[in-house]
Amino acid sequence: MRTWTVTIDIGDASKGPAFLRIARAISDEVRRGRLRAGDALPGSRTLADQIGVHRNTVLAAYRELEAEGWIETQEARGTFVSKEIPDVAPRRFDGKRRAERVATATRTSITTLGFDIPPQTPEDRLDDSHAQSAQLPPRTSHAEGPSMSLGGGIPDVRLVPAAALARAMRRVLARQPLDVLSYGEPEGLGELRQALAGMVAATRGVPAREENVLVTRGSQMAVHLVARTLVSPGDVIAVEALGYRPAWSALRAAGATIVPVPVDARGIDVDALARLASERRLRGVYVTPHHQYPTTVTLAPARRLRLLELARAHRLFVLEDDYDHEFHYEGRPVLPLASADANGVVIYVGTLSKVLAPGLRTGFLVAAEPLVARLASIRRTTDRQGDRLLERAIADLLEEGEIQRHIRRTKRIYGERRAYVASLLERHLGSVLSFELPSGGTAIWAKVASDVSVDAWSERALELGLILQGAKRFAFDGKPRPFLRVGFAQHDEREAREAVRRMVNALPSRATERSRARTKTATLARSSSL
Repeated sequence: MRTWTVTIDIGDASKGPAFLRIARAISDEVRRGRLRAGDALPGSRTLADQIGVHRNTVLAAYRELEAEGWIETQEARGTFVSKEIPDVAPRRFDGKRRAERVATATRTSITTLGFDIPPQTPEDRLDDSHAQSAQLPPRTSHAEGPSMSLGGGIPDVRLVPAAALARAMRRVLARQPLDVLSYGEPEGLGELRQALAGMVAATRGVPAREENVLVTRGSQMAVHLVARTLVSPGDVIAVEALGYRPAWSALRAAGATIVPVPVDARGIDVDALARLASERRLRGVYVTPHHQYPTTVTLAPARRLRLLELARAHRLFVLEDDYDHEFHYEGRPVLPLASADANGVVIYVGTLSKVLAPGLRTGFLVAAEPLVARLASIRRTTDRQGDRLLERAIADLLEEGEIQRHIRRTKRIYGERRAYVASLLERHLGSVLSFELPSGGTAIWAKVASDVSVDAWSERALELGLILQGAKRFAFDGKPRPFLRVGFAQHDEREAREAVRRMVNALPSRATERSRARTKTATLARSSSL
């Protein structure tokens, strides 16, 4: 057995904690063969003196090496290089020599399949245009600075109470590490379900209890679970003719035949829906009644009552997607359909992604207890459970009132941004855009002048590094319509000015002069400009 006089270089502090640098240096010596299986290592005090560190640092390095299998400690004898050191590289199991492996590698690659994939159908092709609208366009040679998006429905993640969330997660890990790092129930953490039930009961009039709540990874998962659970191939589902394509994709993937219903200034046309129900056997309807996506209109009270009665009479499920309930700026917000549902027809979907951040992926669903249990069972087949650490932290923040304070703050900021973006659009694009200021939500639905091509405008804006959302993106038939959805929540005033400046510069030529003339007139009357 050899003894080893240590002469190792552990590098400087910039390469990480000292104990890890010591551990890596020793394991490197084993890899190189300088240290072999069974070789004795110096005692912790001796090595600490030789390297010039505290003994506890060497002990921590030895614990790290022992955990990884590089060394072993024998009582009353000392510390040794393990007889069976960790494999430095994975071993082959097919018995092929290197030459054979190289030859094989030239014949095939990871892109080669040994089985067939069924062809993708339109029904299972997920429409990701909504996600794309939130992603910044690639920088082009014509781009006028950093890429930007005016897509609606995107929150400003810079406003997230990140410090409070981080503190909450640290507290949870310190207080309940085993609980939040273990397996849990697919319905979600009980404390968060209870907190969400209290929230929707207090602020939305939905009489929910913990048993009525299913926590999901965002609203899209909730829609997907409902589709998988309640929709059979061939079932007819009504949707808004201008609407949220990812939800349509989830319904189609479950085998649904989706049928569009017109939307006007009072929301989905319930009379047209009634005619459809009399002509075809409907299974359900997917709606966004609070701030209709994408037009931002609110479903009229009379239509709400008629929709609930229609669902009762035809035994339809109503999938209510209330994706941004918190952001209402004028008067009192209208309560959800679920608040007036006396017959158990409404499945209510909400999300905290708009309140906090899309990346946190926390949504929820409220429904009758038997359906929640069934949805949870279906969820287990693809997602064993949610993020218990995150769910516990959010539950604590709700209990402490931190999220409620954050909502009040962002609501005030978004309200100010709504007014500011509206003023910019009126001042610099008033000759080509007309709109009503929305009472809530995170976007403005603007009508485009008839002599302006929305497609050409959007294409030119993309060249300048700006995403615009034309109505075609939301249309069931995919045909162009003279509307734009302009988001106001994600940009501060400086960014909003820059975005609108690019909109002006991207205008098709026929409308450019008219817009510039209006802007010049407005500038004479106002001191501020883009």
